[in-house]
Amino acid sequence: MDTIALQRPGTFTLGCNYWASHAGTAMWRDWRPEVVDADLARLAAAGLTVLRVFPLWSDFQPVIALQGGGGPLRELAFASGPLPDDAVGQAGVDPVMLERFAAFAEMAQRHGLDLIVGLITGWMSGELYVPPALIGRNVHTDPLALQCQARFVRCFVQRFRTTPAVHAWDLGNECNCMANPGSRAGAWAWTALITGAIRSADASRPIVSGMHSLLPSPERSGGWTIQDQAELCDILTTHPYPLWTQHASQDPLDSIRTTMHATAETRMYGDIGGRTAFAEEIGTMGPMMGHWQHAANFVRTNLFSLWANDCRGFLWWCAFDQTRLPNTPYDWVAVERELGLFTEDGVAKPMAGEMTAFRDFLKSLPFTALPERRVDAVCILSRGQDQWAAAYSAWILAAQAKLSLRFVWADQPLPSAQRYVLPSIQGVEVICRRRWLALLERVQAGAELYVSLGDGVLAPFTEVFGVEVRSRSVRRSPTTCTLAGLQLTATHGLDLKLEAMPGTTVLAAATDGSAMITSRAYGAGKVTLCAFPVETQLTATPGGFHAPEAQPYHIIYRHVFSAPTRPIDSTSAALAITYHGDHYAVLVNHGDCAADFTLAPGVKIGCWWRGGPQVAAHDAAVVEFID
Repeated sequence: MDTIALQRPGTFTLGCNYWASHAGTAMWRDWRPEVVDADLARLAAAGLTVLRVFPLWSDFQPVIALQGGGGPLRELAFASGPLPDDAVGQAGVDPVMLERFAAFAEMAQRHGLDLIVGLITGWMSGELYVPPALIGRNVHTDPLALQCQARFVRCFVQRFRTTPAVHAWDLGNECNCMANPGSRAGAWAWTALITGAIRSADASRPIVSGMHSLLPSPERSGGWTIQDQAELCDILTTHPYPLWTQHASQDPLDSIRTTMHATAETRMYGDIGGRTAFAEEIGTMGPMMGHWQHAANFVRTNLFSLWANDCRGFLWWCAFDQTRLPNTPYDWVAVERELGLFTEDGVAKPMAGEMTAFRDFLKSLPFTALPERRVDAVCILSRGQDQWAAAYSAWILAAQAKLSLRFVWADQPLPSAQRYVLPSIQGVEVICRRRWLALLERVQAGAELYVSLGDGVLAPFTEVFGVEVRSRSVRRSPTTCTLAGLQLTATHGLDLKLEAMPGTTVLAAATDGSAMITSRAYGAGKVTLCAFPVETQLTATPGGFHAPEAQPYHIIYRHVFSAPTRPIDSTSAALAITYHGDHYAVLVNHGDCAADFTLAPGVKIGCWWRGGPQVAAHDAAVVEFID
């Protein structure tokens, strides 16, 4: 299979999700090619190269069920009469809709726009769009629904498998919202059916997941896991809207928690899945979430952050506002009406300007692909915990400490690394014995391990960390400690009274003398224990990463790990720094004031873009090092 732009490391794709400006989800029924053509011209002029588009399932396969006596299904038909005898008709597909999509694809090609086609678009913006014959059926498990979907996908893909504008096949729009698959196996089986139908008709193009809100643990994600989507699809997708994603909608649009959301989630998917991952839908959810200028800051910061961390693409939701439409879902859901890069009349919003500027910035660089990002530590997500909460905060804390993470699921083989983070562990099944012992072998050989405790249980524990649990109770009040001269407060987790054993260093203690943060040698390596779940505590603390009164919890990561060689450093907790190959660094400022940076002795900078001795607020710099 030839790779496409999304699959090439270091490259970045700019695009948006598209519904016609005049009709939204009704565009295929209310087909106006002249409006669509003008829309596409406007999007191409803004520098976009990819559109994600949706052959609405209920329009393209509008079958009804004809029943015999007593109610059993006799046959599927169109409202106008029996299904035609040709292959398209027998698949229950409307040939008129296929011709309209063909015209659309020709327009897209003419405007230089590639298409990611969401095949099973049975869910969109708060409304189900299933064929009439399938209303009331579970579309993930019902045999008739599965048959209809397989036939539709095979028919549609066969029709457009030679269409130049088609860039990739997407399973559909957030198909995990359509119904309950009943189990992880049910979700896998549905995905296998659809991917199999696609590949039987076209094995030349990659398959995009189109899912959102996945986790490594099936118990926490309704059976839809990152690993299973990665097994069956070629490209994974995140839909990192602050409003809809748990823990994300607490701080302003352009604060560090919000602007690191997309990158943290996309890297979690890509790392655990071992696949390309990109932000397939992203947006602010309209002006009530923040002024357009704050939305522009959100776009700019996210673009640089995603690019710097090899997250491959940014597709805005959506192309045009839909404030004038009387039909559902716009009649139902206020937040779906003002999401466009453009108004219905084609007036560009500041977010569109940021995407154009970023396109121009990428073209100005002396390379076409950003060299591979260096990774400083591996973050292990574990059973029992809220994995997204732990991953989200660990990512931010590491970035504030000028470290770069990759993620792994506790059930997966452990990647080789110098530093490991096991954050905010919960429950009695944190990590299986064989993986825990393998991790300890890495530490004995010279690696460093940091663990923070919720109510998690590890065994062996005392002989590893060199502390004894004298008592364990629910925390009734905050506990303070001091690390490197800075005060930190534990507000979540258990009140653990830990006593350090000989050979263990207490880095921070509570006022009653109980150890809060400890460190000791373990073989040739080092283990550090934090007695409270700092990551999930911060996830539940509005303003915890950026507010003036926020405590510098990232000092834990900065203090307990041996510092990697840092040609560039900064005292600003808002400035994230990633290193790429031997010659480049990307500095992204997630804060609302300029961030200074310093160079290590002997380090010389050849040039930089969009920056200088300072990185402007909500902006970035690319630095090239001179040997």
